[in-house]
Amino acid sequence: MPEVTQVNQLFWEGTALGELRLRRCNHCGQCFRFVSSWCAACWSADLGWVSASGKGKVSAMTVVHVAPYASMADRVPYVLALVELEEGPVMMSNIVDMAVDKVRIGMPVEVTFERRGHLHLPQFRPLLIDPPQA
Repeated sequence: MPEVTQVNQLFWEGTALGELRLRRCNHCGQCFRFVSSWCAACWSADLGWVSASGKGKVSAMTVVHVAPYASMADRVPYVLALVELEEGPVMMSNIVDMAVDKVRIGMPVEVTFERRGHLHLPQFRPLLIDPPQA
C-alpha cells in the first residue's frame, strides 16, 4: 500500500471523496502528479491542488500474469497501464471492468476508485462514449 505523507495527503483525501487531484503550479500553471513539492517546469514551490476530470487514454500497457505479491494472486491476470490524463500528467494504474485481452493503447478511460485497506486507489475503466443522437 502507498504511504501517506505530507506531500500526498491531500491527494489521498481526495480519492476518499471520489476525486482525482493533481498538483498545479500557481506560478506557471503546469499540472503534475503529487510526487513533488516543487514544479518540474519552473521549479516554483508555490503549488496548489486542482480536481482532474478523471478522463484520459491508455498510453502503454502490459498484462501481468504472475502476482508480484501473494496478496495479489487472486487478481491475475490484470492490466497495468500508463494513463495519460486529459490534463497532461501520466499515471500508472490498473485497467478494470474489461477483459485483459480487450484493452488497447489509445483507448479512452475514466477513473474509478477501489477501496483497499484505509485508502481508495485510483483505477481506470473503459470510458463509454455515447453514440451521436439522430
